[in-house]
Amino acid sequence: MAEVTVRLGAWDAMRAHAEPLRTEVFVNEQKVPAEIEIDAWDPQCVHALAFDADGTALGTGRLLPDGHIGRMAVRKSARGQGVGTALLRALMQEAARRGHREVVLSAQTHAVPFYAREGFRCEGPVYDDAGIPHVDMRRALSG
Repeated sequence: MAEVTVRLGAWDAMRAHAEPLRTEVFVNEQKVPAEIEIDAWDPQCVHALAFDADGTALGTGRLLPDGHIGRMAVRKSARGQGVGTALLRALMQEAARRGHREVVLSAQTHAVPFYAREGFRCEGPVYDDAGIPHVDMRRALSG
């Protein structure tokens, strides 16, 4: 696992690092339309950013006001090093701190094993979101 520092903050404080990461992963790699990537929810969310020891942003994610986790993105060169796990755990901890009893997310189907390792369970059928197969996943929080 790489040594990463996860910081949480508002969109205004995190956008300069989060937006380029999301563009790199979702728009450039996965071909999600740029006009739907940044949305009206961003200013209402708590954003997480993972940084390496040199201060390079490696990944991002967000927690919506209703306890949904979304926009999880890790730079290709940092995948498989624990960055996503660190982000996910920080967002779950923040959700618990805010009083949520569970967290929900929409997982790309290739990422289901990643989320399952952190206790998430699939719920419902696979569906298309921006041309990518997704499935809803849910996990109870212990407080």
